[in-house]
Amino acid sequence: MKTFKLLLAIIIITSSFFSCSDDNDDVIMDENPLAEFTMLTTLTANSHAIEIYAEQDQFTVGYNELSLRIKDNDTNSYISGAEVSWMPLMHMAEMQHSCPRSSVLQGGDDAVYTGFVIFQMAGNETEYWEMTINYTIGGVEYSASKELEVNMPSDNKRRVNVFTGSDDSRYILAMMPMEPEVAVNDFSAMLYKMDSMKAFSPVRDYGILIDPRMPSMGNHTSPNNVDLTYDEVSTMYTGKLSLTMTGYWVVNLQVLNATSEVLKGEEVTDENEASSLFFEMEF
Repeated sequence: MKTFKLLLAIIIITSSFFSCSDDNDDVIMDENPLAEFTMLTTLTANSHAIEIYAEQDQFTVGYNELSLRIKDNDTNSYISGAEVSWMPLMHMAEMQHSCPRSSVLQGGDDAVYTGFVIFQMAGNETEYWEMTINYTIGGVEYSASKELEVNMPSDNKRRVNVFTGSDDSRYILAMMPMEPEVAVNDFSAMLYKMDSMKAFSPVRDYGILIDPRMPSMGNHTSPNNVDLTYDEVSTMYTGKLSLTMTGYWVVNLQVLNATSEVLKGEEVTDENEASSLFFEMEF
């Protein structure tokens, strides 16, 4: 009798285990692969919600690495395999222009799309950025647009330069995000040429001279800096930035063309304390 009761208990426990397992299999968990990022905005159109994410908490002047997800509001699911492109457009009083940007590619997750945008100016009360996202799902084309709030970085430091070179071409030079340390830091930037109001092309095989200075400390420089040269793999200009102490630094810049002619920027001397091209950082 005891044996029968023991077997019956085992059967009941086993049945309960498999019943619980079956119930769990029916639960579909919607895990967000971008949960660690901040959702900056959502574009809503065509029964879709296009979510835009970033590591930072706002769109800022300079380099912005962005991730997208397209949600089907009818099925409450996220769409993979879409073809996506974007067009950021600044609406000014007398003109409209875009900014340097990458293609939008599918990320590690099939329903995540990634790229970057380099905003060269902030919006204000009368001038604003608008993002248009064009996308194709199953051969059907869609479009969604929304005004964006683009601000200066929270520290108000310069991370992008817009200039006209001695060749009369318009350029945009942007510093890549970094966490500066008292060390010889990896340092990189992106350089684009403005082909039209809406088209920008990456500039290859130029050179960028760097000269970091501390204005509050007699404008002293630092040793072991390496000027930026073009890297084919990353499609960026890379070098080394030596920072010998914490504080406010100005990284003076000179942009050289493929024949080493200076397009913009001046050498720092006793008579000239700063270049007209520069990045700023404080840590």
